[in-house]
Amino acid sequence: MHDLKLLRDDPAAFDAHLARRGFPASSAAVLDLDQKRRDTQGRLQAMQARRNDASRQIGQVKAKGGDADALMAEVATLKADIQAAEEADKALGAEIETLLASIPNLPAPEVPEGGEEANTEIRRWGEPRLPEGAAHYEIGEALGLMDFEAASRISGARFVVLKGQLARLERALGQFMLDLHTTEFGYTEVAPPVLVRDQAVFGTGQLPKFAEDLFRTTNGYWLVPTAEVPLTNLVREQILDDARLPLRFTALTPCFRSEAGAAGRDTRGMIRQHQFSKVELVSITTPEQSAAEHERMTNCAEEVLRRLGLAYRVLLLAAGDMGFGATKTYDLEVWLPGQKTYREISSCSNCGDFQARRMQARSRAAGAKGTVPVHTLNGSGLAVGRTLVAVLENYARPDGTVEVPAALRPYMGGLDVIAPHV
Repeated sequence: MHDLKLLRDDPAAFDAHLARRGFPASSAAVLDLDQKRRDTQGRLQAMQARRNDASRQIGQVKAKGGDADALMAEVATLKADIQAAEEADKALGAEIETLLASIPNLPAPEVPEGGEEANTEIRRWGEPRLPEGAAHYEIGEALGLMDFEAASRISGARFVVLKGQLARLERALGQFMLDLHTTEFGYTEVAPPVLVRDQAVFGTGQLPKFAEDLFRTTNGYWLVPTAEVPLTNLVREQILDDARLPLRFTALTPCFRSEAGAAGRDTRGMIRQHQFSKVELVSITTPEQSAAEHERMTNCAEEVLRRLGLAYRVLLLAAGDMGFGATKTYDLEVWLPGQKTYREISSCSNCGDFQARRMQARSRAAGAKGTVPVHTLNGSGLAVGRTLVAVLENYARPDGTVEVPAALRPYMGGLDVIAPHV
């Protein structure tokens, strides 16, 4: 959500920032509604003042034995007019909120202009273990441990059944990531609900614009598309002490996405599924802390890939390619030999105060009277399914076995090689 005062102060700058995202100018529509509401509020205040004055006059006239009928009729009329003005004020306020809720966050000054083609590579780490190789689904099916046909019979397209050591490998990856983030990077592990209410999904920006990308239960709950939703909403409607910040949370949860806009993309394999596991990182900071926290969070996600020995690159996303709630985003892309390219495995975003305003999450400095919206950040640390894909494709051997990365062997009972299932 946007700060209406900032929009009033410089509508041209607001529209210029939106233009960098390829979003149409919106300030005029917001300010038109805002002016109508302010005019309504002005009339409302004038009527309320006149009602109060007339009510006092009625008492004075009656005390002197005079006729107060005209004043009483005026008060009755004012009462009806005030009620109508209050309803109009409420309706205009809701209309403004709805319009503001549909406008994406503004990009940070250092974010490049343009769409996906303007994304800027910041750095690379590691050399691909294999310049090219088999796709993960070919490797997994050859192992006899990855079954898309069974998943299709159970649930339909974009699901998978993992068995045996591949199921254990997926579990090992999630546990490894959680242990790294909690023991070395200071994140607090959370086991949150994965069914959430409208307010929670609105707070992080998925509603109302992206409802078609989500799954909803018949009794009105939303299945989380990422643990960003419950973790960030831990501070909704709270006033936090600045001294407690930053707060850092992590969770391993199943995630659910309809992939409504991905028809025909990545239809084979585990890259784009309706259900997948992900370790999420969320930080709640003061405005002064958020830029440094963004770099720190990104490095935490990178460290997972470094510990696993997976080559990757970091991209600074252009304004037109960022998510709805982000003001600045780094994407981590891991090398996949089966596709002979880098593919996204983590997205780390600074949302500034955009989500906090939607959630009414604020903080107060010591000795300060007022409060300010906190800043929120989120990132994948990492997407477990895609990390499994990367491990299979980068650690596959010519004999059909898959080497287990050294960092995962303690979580695999010491197993160092996954062999075809007999």
